[in-house]
Amino acid sequence: MKIAPSILSADFCDLKHDIAVVEQAGVTYLHVDVMDGHFVPNITFGPSVVANIRKNTNLTLDCHLMIDDPERYVEDFARAGGDILTVHVESTKHIYRVLQLIHTAGAKAGIVLNPGTPLTAIEPVLPMVDQVLIMTVNPGFGGQTFIPNMVNKIQKLNTMKTAGHYDFDIEVDGGITEETLVPCRQAGANVFVAGSFIYSAKEPQKQIELLRHAAEK
Repeated sequence: MKIAPSILSADFCDLKHDIAVVEQAGVTYLHVDVMDGHFVPNITFGPSVVANIRKNTNLTLDCHLMIDDPERYVEDFARAGGDILTVHVESTKHIYRVLQLIHTAGAKAGIVLNPGTPLTAIEPVLPMVDQVLIMTVNPGFGGQTFIPNMVNKIQKLNTMKTAGHYDFDIEVDGGITEETLVPCRQAGANVFVAGSFIYSAKEPQKQIELLRHAAEK
Protein backbone atom coordinates (compact mmCIF):
# COMPACT_ATOMS: atom_id res chain seq x y z
CA MET A 1 0.00 0.00 0.00
CA LYS A 2 1.32 3.43 -0.99
CA ILE A 3 0.19 6.86 0.10
CA ALA A 4 0.76 9.66 -2.40
CA PRO A 5 0.30 13.14 -0.87
CA SER A 6 -0.84 15.60 -3.51
CA ILE A 7 1.10 18.87 -3.52
CA LEU A 8 -1.91 20.55 -5.12
CA SER A 9 -3.06 21.12 -1.54
CA ALA A 10 0.37 22.08 -0.18
CA ASP A 11 1.57 25.60 0.61
CA PHE A 12 3.21 26.78 -2.60
CA CYS A 13 5.02 29.53 -0.70
CA ASP A 14 6.75 26.87 1.39
CA LEU A 15 6.63 23.85 -0.87
CA LYS A 16 10.06 22.55 0.12
CA HIS A 17 8.92 22.36 3.75
CA ASP A 18 5.63 20.65 2.90
CA ILE A 19 7.43 18.04 0.81
CA ALA A 20 9.87 17.38 3.65
CA VAL A 21 7.01 16.92 6.12
CA VAL A 22 5.43 14.04 4.20
CA GLU A 23 8.81 12.55 3.32
CA GLN A 24 9.68 12.42 7.01
CA ALA A 25 6.33 10.71 7.63
CA GLY A 26 7.57 7.80 5.53
CA VAL A 27 5.58 8.11 2.31
CA THR A 28 7.24 6.88 -0.88
CA TYR A 29 5.21 8.77 -3.49
CA LEU A 30 4.56 12.45 -4.13
CA HIS A 31 1.58 13.14 -6.39
CA VAL A 32 2.15 16.05 -8.77
CA ASP A 33 -1.00 17.41 -10.44
CA VAL A 34 -0.16 19.06 -13.76
CA MET A 35 -3.04 21.08 -15.27
CA ASP A 36 -3.02 23.05 -18.51
CA GLY A 37 -6.18 25.16 -18.36
CA HIS A 38 -7.61 23.26 -21.34
CA PHE A 39 -8.21 19.63 -20.41
CA VAL A 40 -9.22 20.94 -16.99
CA PRO A 41 -10.05 24.58 -16.16
CA ASN A 42 -7.22 25.19 -13.71
CA ILE A 43 -3.54 25.79 -14.43
CA THR A 44 -0.77 24.57 -12.14
CA PHE A 45 2.79 24.11 -13.40
CA GLY A 46 5.06 22.59 -16.00
CA PRO A 47 8.29 20.60 -16.28
CA SER A 48 10.48 23.33 -14.75
CA VAL A 49 8.64 23.10 -11.43
CA VAL A 50 8.85 19.31 -11.51
CA ALA A 51 12.61 19.65 -12.05
CA ASN A 52 12.88 21.89 -8.98
CA ILE A 53 10.84 19.45 -6.91
CA ARG A 54 13.13 16.65 -8.08
CA LYS A 55 16.14 18.55 -6.68
CA ASN A 56 14.55 18.62 -3.23
CA THR A 57 13.32 15.06 -2.72
CA ASN A 58 14.09 11.43 -3.44
CA LEU A 59 10.40 10.50 -3.36
CA THR A 60 8.86 8.84 -6.40
CA LEU A 61 7.29 11.66 -8.42
CA ASP A 62 3.88 10.45 -9.55
CA CYS A 63 2.99 13.02 -12.22
CA HIS A 64 -0.69 13.17 -13.10
CA LEU A 65 -0.87 14.95 -16.45
CA MET A 66 -4.26 16.61 -16.82
CA ILE A 67 -3.31 18.09 -20.18
CA ASP A 68 -4.47 17.92 -23.77
CA ASP A 69 -2.27 16.06 -26.25
CA PRO A 70 0.20 14.76 -23.64
CA GLU A 71 2.37 13.25 -26.37
CA ARG A 72 3.81 16.75 -26.83
CA TYR A 73 5.15 16.92 -23.29
CA VAL A 74 5.80 13.51 -21.77
CA GLU A 75 9.48 13.54 -22.73
CA ASP A 76 9.90 16.93 -21.03
CA PHE A 77 8.32 15.69 -17.81
CA ALA A 78 10.43 12.54 -17.87
CA ARG A 79 13.60 14.62 -18.29
CA ALA A 80 12.45 16.85 -15.44
CA GLY A 81 12.44 13.86 -13.09
CA GLY A 82 8.94 12.42 -13.27
CA ASP A 83 9.14 8.74 -12.32
CA ILE A 84 5.55 7.85 -13.23
CA LEU A 85 3.71 9.77 -15.95
CA THR A 86 -0.01 9.14 -15.88
CA VAL A 87 -2.12 10.39 -18.78
CA HIS A 88 -5.86 10.57 -19.33
CA VAL A 89 -7.27 8.28 -21.98
CA GLU A 90 -9.70 11.12 -22.77
CA SER A 91 -6.90 13.60 -23.51
CA THR A 92 -5.42 12.12 -26.69
CA LYS A 93 -6.37 10.32 -29.89
CA HIS A 94 -3.13 8.35 -29.70
CA ILE A 95 -3.03 6.72 -26.27
CA TYR A 96 -0.95 3.74 -27.46
CA ARG A 97 1.71 6.07 -28.84
CA VAL A 98 1.75 8.19 -25.67
CA LEU A 99 2.38 5.14 -23.51
CA GLN A 100 5.18 4.07 -25.86
CA LEU A 101 6.77 7.53 -25.61
CA ILE A 102 6.65 7.42 -21.80
CA HIS A 103 8.45 4.09 -21.66
CA THR A 104 10.98 5.20 -24.26
CA ALA A 105 11.69 8.27 -22.12
CA GLY A 106 12.56 5.97 -19.21
CA ALA A 107 9.51 6.57 -17.01
CA LYS A 108 6.74 4.27 -15.87
CA ALA A 109 3.45 4.70 -17.74
CA GLY A 110 0.09 5.20 -16.12
CA ILE A 111 -3.37 5.75 -17.54
CA VAL A 112 -6.29 7.65 -15.99
CA LEU A 113 -10.05 7.32 -16.26
CA ASN A 114 -12.48 10.13 -15.46
CA PRO A 115 -15.54 9.06 -13.43
CA GLY A 116 -17.74 8.89 -16.53
CA THR A 117 -15.30 6.93 -18.71
CA PRO A 118 -15.83 3.14 -18.86
CA LEU A 119 -13.07 0.61 -18.29
CA THR A 120 -13.51 -0.63 -21.85
CA ALA A 121 -11.74 2.56 -23.01
CA ILE A 122 -8.42 1.33 -21.58
CA GLU A 123 -8.75 -2.44 -21.90
CA PRO A 124 -6.65 -2.67 -25.12
CA VAL A 125 -3.64 -0.97 -23.50
CA LEU A 126 -3.67 -2.61 -20.06
CA PRO A 127 -0.66 -4.82 -20.96
CA MET A 128 1.38 -1.62 -21.47
CA VAL A 129 0.72 0.21 -18.20
CA ASP A 130 2.41 0.22 -14.82
CA GLN A 131 -0.44 2.03 -13.09
CA VAL A 132 -4.15 2.69 -13.62
CA LEU A 133 -5.63 5.71 -11.87
CA ILE A 134 -9.36 5.71 -11.18
CA MET A 135 -10.61 9.24 -10.55
CA THR A 136 -13.01 9.22 -7.62
CA VAL A 137 -13.91 12.87 -8.23
CA ASN A 138 -13.97 15.01 -11.36
CA PRO A 139 -10.43 16.05 -12.30
CA GLY A 140 -9.06 19.56 -11.90
CA PHE A 141 -10.11 20.69 -8.43
CA GLY A 142 -9.02 19.75 -4.92
CA GLY A 143 -11.33 19.25 -1.97
CA GLN A 144 -14.18 17.45 -3.78
CA THR A 145 -16.43 14.78 -2.31
CA PHE A 146 -15.67 11.13 -3.04
CA ILE A 147 -18.00 9.46 -5.59
CA PRO A 148 -19.08 6.17 -3.92
CA ASN A 149 -20.00 4.21 -7.03
CA MET A 150 -16.39 4.41 -8.21
CA VAL A 151 -15.74 1.54 -5.78
CA ASN A 152 -17.54 -0.80 -8.20
CA LYS A 153 -15.29 0.45 -10.98
CA ILE A 154 -12.20 -0.31 -8.89
CA GLN A 155 -13.50 -3.81 -8.21
CA LYS A 156 -14.14 -4.45 -11.90
CA LEU A 157 -10.65 -3.20 -12.79
CA ASN A 158 -9.14 -5.48 -10.16
CA THR A 159 -11.04 -8.42 -11.68
CA MET A 160 -9.65 -7.52 -15.11
CA LYS A 161 -6.16 -7.28 -13.60
CA THR A 162 -6.43 -10.76 -12.10
CA ALA A 163 -7.91 -12.30 -15.23
CA GLY A 164 -5.21 -10.81 -17.43
CA HIS A 165 -2.37 -11.64 -15.02
CA TYR A 166 -1.32 -7.98 -15.03
CA ASP A 167 0.83 -6.38 -12.34
CA PHE A 168 -0.12 -2.70 -12.59
CA ASP A 169 -0.90 -0.67 -9.49
CA ILE A 170 -4.46 0.56 -8.98
CA GLU A 171 -4.44 4.16 -7.82
CA VAL A 172 -7.37 6.26 -6.61
CA ASP A 173 -7.54 10.03 -6.47
CA GLY A 174 -10.23 12.29 -5.08
CA GLY A 175 -11.89 12.68 -1.70
CA ILE A 176 -9.64 10.10 -0.05
CA THR A 177 -9.90 10.05 3.75
CA GLU A 178 -9.48 7.35 6.39
CA GLU A 179 -13.13 6.44 5.73
CA THR A 180 -13.23 6.39 1.93
CA LEU A 181 -9.89 4.60 1.69
CA VAL A 182 -11.31 1.43 3.27
CA PRO A 183 -13.77 0.39 0.53
CA CYS A 184 -11.22 1.36 -2.16
CA ARG A 185 -8.60 -0.83 -0.51
CA GLN A 186 -11.04 -3.70 -0.16
CA ALA A 187 -11.94 -3.36 -3.85
CA GLY A 188 -8.30 -3.72 -4.89
CA ALA A 189 -6.69 -0.26 -4.90
CA ASN A 190 -3.16 -0.03 -3.50
CA VAL A 191 -2.07 3.57 -4.22
CA PHE A 192 -3.99 6.38 -2.51
CA VAL A 193 -3.72 10.04 -3.42
CA ALA A 194 -4.70 12.45 -0.67
CA GLY A 195 -4.35 16.21 -0.81
CA SER A 196 -6.55 18.34 1.39
CA PHE A 197 -7.00 15.50 3.90
CA ILE A 198 -3.26 15.64 4.58
CA TYR A 199 -2.25 19.22 3.97
CA SER A 200 -5.27 21.01 5.42
CA ALA A 201 -4.56 19.47 8.82
CA LYS A 202 -2.35 21.03 11.47
CA GLU A 203 -0.34 17.80 11.70
CA PRO A 204 -0.07 16.14 8.28
CA GLN A 205 1.95 13.25 9.73
CA LYS A 206 -1.00 12.18 11.88
CA GLN A 207 -3.27 12.21 8.84
CA ILE A 208 -0.89 9.91 7.02
CA GLU A 209 -0.94 7.54 9.98
CA LEU A 210 -4.75 7.55 9.91
CA LEU A 211 -4.62 6.44 6.28
CA ARG A 212 -2.14 3.70 7.08
CA HIS A 213 -4.30 2.35 9.89
CA ALA A 214 -7.39 2.50 7.68
CA ALA A 215 -5.62 0.41 5.04
CA GLU A 216 -5.18 -2.39 7.56
CA LYS A 217 -8.92 -2.80 8.08
